[in-house]
Order: sequence, then structure tokens, then C-alpha cells
Amino acid sequence: MADEQRRRLDAWNDRAKSGGRWREAVFTTVSGAPVELLYSPEDIAATNYLSDIGFPGEFPYTRGIHPTGYRGKLWTMRQFAGFGTPEDTNERYLYLLKHGQTGLSVAFDLPTLMGRDADDPVAEGEVGICGVAVSSLADMETLFKGIDLGAISTSMTINAPAINLMAMYLAVAEKQGVPFGHLRGTIQADILKEYIAQKEWIYPPSPSMRLIVDMFEYLNREAPQWNPISVSGYHIREAGSTAAQELAFTLADGFAYVEAGIERGLKVDEFVPRISFFFNAHIDFFEEIAKYRAARRIWAKRLKHRYGATSPRSLTLRFHTQTAGCSLTAQQPENNIVRTAIEALAGVLGGTQSLHTNSMDETLALPSEKAVKIALRTQQILAHETGVTNTIDPLAGSYFVEALTNRMEAEAEQYFERIDAMGGVIPAIEAGFFQREIAEAAYRYQRELDRKEKIIVGVNDFIEAEEKVDIPILQISPDVERRQRQRLADVKQSRDRKRVDETLARLRQAARDGSNLMPPLLDAVRAYTTLGEQCHAMAEVFGVYEEPAVF
Repeated sequence: MADEQRRRLDAWNDRAKSGGRWREAVFTTVSGAPVELLYSPEDIAATNYLSDIGFPGEFPYTRGIHPTGYRGKLWTMRQFAGFGTPEDTNERYLYLLKHGQTGLSVAFDLPTLMGRDADDPVAEGEVGICGVAVSSLADMETLFKGIDLGAISTSMTINAPAINLMAMYLAVAEKQGVPFGHLRGTIQADILKEYIAQKEWIYPPSPSMRLIVDMFEYLNREAPQWNPISVSGYHIREAGSTAAQELAFTLADGFAYVEAGIERGLKVDEFVPRISFFFNAHIDFFEEIAKYRAARRIWAKRLKHRYGATSPRSLTLRFHTQTAGCSLTAQQPENNIVRTAIEALAGVLGGTQSLHTNSMDETLALPSEKAVKIALRTQQILAHETGVTNTIDPLAGSYFVEALTNRMEAEAEQYFERIDAMGGVIPAIEAGFFQREIAEAAYRYQRELDRKEKIIVGVNDFIEAEEKVDIPILQISPDVERRQRQRLADVKQSRDRKRVDETLARLRQAARDGSNLMPPLLDAVRAYTTLGEQCHAMAEVFGVYEEPAVF
């Protein structure tokens, strides 16, 4: 049978090449990987169903981590929100929850992301612009006013000062009377990808890794339902990487965190189940689905065979997905609704546990309420109208999807070998390896666009000569910065200065002596020390990082 199958395939190939019609186009994935004219059983002949694909909820989890898929529970629908003052964002959160959102995702402004207060001279002109401004516990209290932290799941996108914002969130829960053990959510905290792609760091890599493990240690004990890190490939992809690079670099970072936890003395099966991931959903539909399936398989194999994990919860890679911001266009922005729907569908068919859909206007400004509602409705239509949740991993067995999944895994393994040869992730960062790989991939893709080998509708083809963008744009008033600075001044005026100084001194001492920083940070937060004061105190001990030039 196999010989006859191969003979028929060869004959078909000959006919297609000699007598078929051919379009003038380059047939590759958006990452530049070649795509064959046809995929057949020959392309997955070496694949063993039980060991390589398996059943949902069973090792190696290629088909998903739950045996009932979305029949058991739909993905969590999140919308990334944060702008202006904490009052402004709180109002948006209440709106989203009222309209059916089931989890909150917090976007912080640039000063907060960099550990700066709203009154810092460096923050001028940036307060509340790309997210919500949070300078102290008072801001966090306002941000979640009227929202029961024990009843929702919260995701916070913060990295260098993640431990500080986590302490603030815990302090708000404490004030609400919510036990830490009832809190559910994720703080991104993935500092390694900052050095690789996003460039928002404060301290050098080694002390930054210590902060991550401090959170692992503390939250695993005190808030066991909380995920202390979301290892993020999203920003790696947004920086211009290919799908395979996103997969490999993200998982390499994840393995580095696992190794750091083990080095601290934590047991794999106690802390690894709280590590989650955050992937991009780009526009190449099948490539993205294959990426998610490969990610689960690689993680399960590595945790079992290299790190000795035995708990299924350690072996199952859980991930949040966000549609690709870099695929959105300022030209013909309504087209972004279509792009987002396709990318969201890839995330769902790839088995995501949580999903954020971008709004059509995000290349122009922070999203308007109308655009946010369309983005949320996109998820609800996928969940309730399309039938894609009826069966698990419906594309399994597709020759194309399985071949892509295998290729993704193989490419990732090649990258792991190169990273290991350099001594691991941190030496590879310091050598500029990741940065060069991403820059070269981004350059190749831009050249393909310039030559029209890849088409972006409305950008390099199908252009409207006199295009007029006519959608409402959210404007952030300059008054936001004034109000936020005044709030901060009021906090500083009303707090106990002696208590502030004492808690900051204890924070510095903990940074020096190597003890876990979460308890002294919580004390500092309760005293209404500011984010900037906390980060400055820690930087006095850890130093600040300057990236070496990479050519």
C-alpha cells in the first residue's frame, strides 16, 4: 500500500508540475519558511501518533492540556486595558466586566513600566499615555475600586518592577479582606525577554532573576493560585522574530526560570505548575496553530526528561494569547477587525487558555470603547457561533499541520543547542545573540514587503489613493498628568515619613543580604512608599543595566 501511495504521489507531482497553472507568488509562511504544494502521508510518515501527538490531556499534550477541551471550559476572554489615571481605567474595567469580559488585563504607562513615579522629570509627557499610571498603593486601590479581587482573574503586564506591583496588588487584596490564597491571575514578570526584545529593564540580569525567584518562592507559599510569571514570546514576535524564533526563545527563557528555581532549592513540581506563557497570534493561520502545538510538546518532554517533573501540572504548558499588534495597520484600519478575527481563531484552534483580541484602532491610539467592544464580540462570536469549540484540536491529523508542528519543534531544538553552546540564556543575551537573530529576521521580512513578495492589504497593495480614516480616536488629556502628580503629592504629604524611611531601609538591607524581598516590599507598600522610591532603593544595591552595543 505504501509503495502504491508513493507511486501515485510521484505521478501526481509530475502532472502538477508539467500541466498545472501557476500564480506569480512566493509560497512561504509569514516567517519565510517554504510551504510545499501538497502535503501527504509521506510528510508525517515518521510520526508516531501515541508518542508524538497523543490524546488531549495526556503526554506529550500536543493536542491540548485538558481532556475535555473547550467543552469543559471556554478560554478566558481578556481585553488589555489601561490609560490615564486609575479612575479612568477603573471606569473602563467596570464597563468591560458589565459587557461579559471574564478577566482583566492591566496595561501600565511607560513611567510605571520603568519604575518611575509620575512626578519624575523623566516621566514628563508620558504619564497615562500608553497605560495607567500607578505610583503608589493609593493608585492601585483606586484602580480596583468596586472590583472584588477574589472573584476575578487579573493579568498584569509589568516586568522590571513586577515584584513591586505584585506587592501592591496583594496589599489591595488585604485591604479588601480577600485572602491571598483566593487570588487568581498572572503577573508577566518575564525580565529575560526585556533584554532580548522589549528593552524595558532597570537592574542587570542576575539580580533581576533573583527577583523572579523571590516571587516564585513567596507566591507559591502564600498565593498558590497566582501565576508568578508569564513567559512572553509576544514581545519577541512584535520585535520582528519568526514564529520558530518566538517559540524557541520563549521556551529557552522558560527553561532558564525553571533552572533558577531549582538552584534556589525549590522543588520542580511545586513551583513549575505556576509558570504560564504568553504567545503572539500572528496572521499566518496554520503556522501559528503548529507553533502552539509544538510548544506544548517541547515543554512536556523537557520538563519530564531533563528536569525530572512527574506531576501532570508541571508538564502541561498553559498559555495566554494576544493577536498580533504588529500585523495591524494604520491604513484602512477596519481591515484590522478581519485580521484580529483570523488570528484569534488560530489561538483558539491552537488550544489557548486565555485570549486577548486587539482593537482595530490600536495603531492610531489607545482603543476607543467601540473598538474594544468589537474586539470582545469577536471572541464571543468565535465561542458561541462558529462551532470551533465543539471538538478538541480539530486540525490534528492534517498532513500540513502535523508536518508544520514537527518542523517547528525541530527548529526550536536547533536553537536550544546554539543557546546551550553559548552557556545559556544570560550569556547569549550579553553576547547579543537574540538581538541579532531577531534583527536579521525583521530585515528579511521588510525586504519581502518592499519587493511585494509578501502583501499587506492597504499598505503595499490595494491602496486607496485618497484614504480617509474616519473612526473615533481616544484622546488622553494633558490634564491626566497634572491630576496624577497632584494625587502623588497628596499621598506623600499624608503618609508617615518615619515609617517610609524605615521600610525603605529594611528593603535595602534585604537586597544586600539575599533574603526574600517580598515581605519587606509589602511593608514598604503598606507605608505608601512610591514605586520610584522602592526601585531606587533596590537599584542602590543592584545597580542599573546598560545594554552593550550590538553590530
